[in-house]
Amino acid sequence: MSRRSRIVIITAGALLLLSMTAASCDDEPSVVRLGTAAVGDVEEIVEAPGTVTARTAATLTAPAAGTLTELRVESGDRVDKGDLLAVIDSPEVERRRDLAERSLDSADEVTVPGGTSAFAAVRHRTDKQADEAFEHAAEAADKIADPELKAALKHQITAARQQYAAVSEAAGEAVRSVQRGVASLSRAVGALSAAQRLQAEQAYALADAAVEALSLRAPVAGTVQFGGPAPVSAIPDLSSVLEGGSLAQPAAAPAGVDSAVPEGAHVTAGAPVLTVVDTSELGLSADVDETDVLLVEPGVQAEAELDAAPGVVYPATVRSADLLPVTSARGGVSYTVRLWIGAIGDDAPRPLPGMSAVIRLKVREASGAVTVPASSVISVDGRDTVWAVRRGRYESVPVTLGVQGDETVQVVGGIDAGERIVVAGADQVTAGDEAP
Repeated sequence: MSRRSRIVIITAGALLLLSMTAASCDDEPSVVRLGTAAVGDVEEIVEAPGTVTARTAATLTAPAAGTLTELRVESGDRVDKGDLLAVIDSPEVERRRDLAERSLDSADEVTVPGGTSAFAAVRHRTDKQADEAFEHAAEAADKIADPELKAALKHQITAARQQYAAVSEAAGEAVRSVQRGVASLSRAVGALSAAQRLQAEQAYALADAAVEALSLRAPVAGTVQFGGPAPVSAIPDLSSVLEGGSLAQPAAAPAGVDSAVPEGAHVTAGAPVLTVVDTSELGLSADVDETDVLLVEPGVQAEAELDAAPGVVYPATVRSADLLPVTSARGGVSYTVRLWIGAIGDDAPRPLPGMSAVIRLKVREASGAVTVPASSVISVDGRDTVWAVRRGRYESVPVTLGVQGDETVQVVGGIDAGERIVVAGADQVTAGDEAP
């Protein structure tokens, strides 16, 4: 939950003038304190807890059960996007591709049984095989860690579906034309053969893509660390999915040990192998309370102090605020605000992702503003009010507030700079009483 604090900077030559007056005899403590509305600069600060974030982190998981045959990096190595980091050998996935390759090699030998009664059955069987290949490929693509590679495979599957649908519809129309007696059998045979050929080509291409995904490449440039976060739900085994089998749940690494998978070890589908962390730009994630988040806009300046580096202030700038809220265990609602950390001083330690921080966001500021102490503002009939001294007597004056600092607030209407006001003991003042 965030906490709003307020800070004021009073300009030179506009010091707040305070005077003391006793509400009783001279030897008793005074209860009413007077001051003067001044001109100053006010900053309104929203304070929120947060954490340091990396630019991005991508965990490479095993897309299928198999053996880690190659591990080409060490923890701490710097890698570029696209670098080959590890290779997994999965006999089941490779067997699937071999079967698809044999089917493709024999596709030119496909024949369609004579007679129109068999045409519909052939088309139905070919459509079913195509649908199964598409579904298996889509589920396999979901296991790809690299977002660009996953998107490319998804696009490939979508394009293949559309292409096959067009060829299948052409074959269906040819069969219907033969049944109506307006086309020759050879036309229907040719259309069905084309559909079968295309289905075999696409099945091989998708199976080959699944094998290619067994080579784990860096999706981003960054620093390698072994292992990654434990999976939160069951992850489908690619080889099992290709065969229509069940789901496999990879085990999390035991606490306190290196979660790296050693070269030559067996891996289950979804097991984290490597994580690439991009710390070229560091950020902050702040949990801002719902009562303050509407004041936070992109470009707002902020300062952060880390628990790990007390006394060191890191400059930051708001880049966005999430639209969906986060509900705490205590029922409070907050929103995640994301910031970039600015230039880090030579003497300041470089933060690490995940470090805790206190973030102070400068949500509003006013320069050369009419200011009064926050203690002078009271609520009267639901309105912000200040007791002013006018013509020598106390007068209740409704005011309009602007930027609200911790100790001083901006007044944009009702009080002018230089006016005497009650800054403490307002409950001892009565309208019309003579002021000292």
